[in-house]
Amino acid sequence: MTDVPTHATHLPPRPTVVRADRDGVADATVKVDVQNLSFYYGAKRALEGISLQAQTNRVTAFIGPSGCGKSTFLRTLNRMNDIIPGTRVEGSARIDGQDIYAPNVDVVELRRRVGMVFQKSNPFPKSIFENVAYGLRINRLVTSKAEIAERVEESLRSAALWDEVKDRVHDSALALSGGQQQRLCIARALAVRPDVLLMDEPASALDPIATQRIEELIYRLKSQYTIIIVTHNMQQAARVSDHTAFFWMGKLVEFDRTERIFTAPREKLTEDYVTGRFG
Repeated sequence: MTDVPTHATHLPPRPTVVRADRDGVADATVKVDVQNLSFYYGAKRALEGISLQAQTNRVTAFIGPSGCGKSTFLRTLNRMNDIIPGTRVEGSARIDGQDIYAPNVDVVELRRRVGMVFQKSNPFPKSIFENVAYGLRINRLVTSKAEIAERVEESLRSAALWDEVKDRVHDSALALSGGQQQRLCIARALAVRPDVLLMDEPASALDPIATQRIEELIYRLKSQYTIIIVTHNMQQAARVSDHTAFFWMGKLVEFDRTERIFTAPREKLTEDYVTGRFG
């Protein structure tokens, strides 16, 4: 069995402005900046000393075997772990320079800014329209029915779903296919206009055609949003992401541009994982 490194290996700290990105786009700014973050369930440490930076309008993928901490880490970025009794965080996590664990942070507002799409689609037992309008209503982000209708259509279009449902937006969301339901959940997250979109295995329960639609959608959405995705599917990570982080037993082993992670990783443990020697 492959030996586990005694210390997680990280890239040197990146500057706030990265001069050249994978696509040749200059001046890609850092959106999410995590430094030396550890996370605990009671006395058990689930994450140890994680440091990475996710760039604006890029897709960052988290890969690693089940139980390695990638979904736990994803949930630290909008403080969803706060609802679990006995959890605590050490270190810092900043979005646009703001410490999201500062005492004065409005967690409700944070979760509006940092949307979440889960592994299993979870539409509300309401109409397609009301699913998308829900966040707009509870956050009081619109002032008129016309504005709600406009935002619902905008969000469904952004999620590549409008053309399929425009004639039945008042039908039950539960009548949609699995892939359509997942895109509806993405539309619901986009309706409140977040800055960051977190996606926890968004296509793992879908068939290949629906998975392709989700991947195409992710690629398009990064022009407007910073996206962080957890995936067990390494081919998916290679297809959709600009940067990839490899997690192992609660540690970040390696974080780099995706093509380097999959073609010339610096750590042998990363190489063994992406080439299928374990995991």
